[in-house]
Amino acid sequence: MEIKSLRYFLAVAREENMTKAADMIHVTQPTLSKTLKSLEDELGKKLFTRHSFSISLTDEGMLLRDRAEDLIAMADRIEKEFITLDDITGGDIYFGLAESYQIKYLAREIRILKSRYPGFIYHITSGDTEQVTEKLDKGLLDFAVLCEKPNTAKYDYVKFPEADIWGAVMPTDHPLAMKKSIKVKDLIGQPLFCSEQSWNNEIPAWAGDDFERLHLEGSFRLSYNGSLFAQEGLGILLTFKHLVECSEENGLVFRPLSPKQTSELYLIWHKFPSFTPIAEKFLAQIKTSFH
Repeated sequence: MEIKSLRYFLAVAREENMTKAADMIHVTQPTLSKTLKSLEDELGKKLFTRHSFSISLTDEGMLLRDRAEDLIAMADRIEKEFITLDDITGGDIYFGLAESYQIKYLAREIRILKSRYPGFIYHITSGDTEQVTEKLDKGLLDFAVLCEKPNTAKYDYVKFPEADIWGAVMPTDHPLAMKKSIKVKDLIGQPLFCSEQSWNNEIPAWAGDDFERLHLEGSFRLSYNGSLFAQEGLGILLTFKHLVECSEENGLVFRPLSPKQTSELYLIWHKFPSFTPIAEKFLAQIKTSFH
């Protein structure tokens, strides 16, 4: 199975049209059709369903699309890494980030490194622990940022300088907005929004025996999206301080949880990494800065 064939396949999967895909990747339609037919023969599976004016992926095609995207990303990354191995002025670093205002510390370190090595390029993706560690384990990321203590059997880490503070975001006219802090009993009977990861970890640790009396109205990976639902009065968002703008203008307030609940933030990497020179420089810099 050739990388070129997978690139052709992904082009057709994106465009859902053979002619448009052929134009996009600058090959003839017969060449593209022949390549895809060979790919189907090689795998022994039908990858596309042909329609009158379009094509769609079969279940097997959707599986290959997911795998091919990772393979192409890895191939592109390997190519870039070898090009920049001897380039002392730059290179690429790939980060997977959780949500936290403390990302500002990471941004500061990236700015410092960029000033020293102008050719340095950084790539940022966002997600929860499951999403970013999956990409890290596949070799698609150099570093990941987690809001929970990492598996020290697999990863080394440095801790960010501060801890994130948990609280409740709600409309300014909500009855609980009058309180200075929010206790577990205040949230019983209230529709709540939270990330699925935090609902299964941090919130039970804070709520204790009363956790079973809390109601998750919906889960969000991004706090900003959850805040829009809170803004409409659909529920109370449980999230970190500083992630959502709370002001008179947008009609939202943040009230810290009581007793105080915090989460540490960690920058992690594999115990036995194969870093590029620029990633090595970044790691040495951030170890010095964060310690």
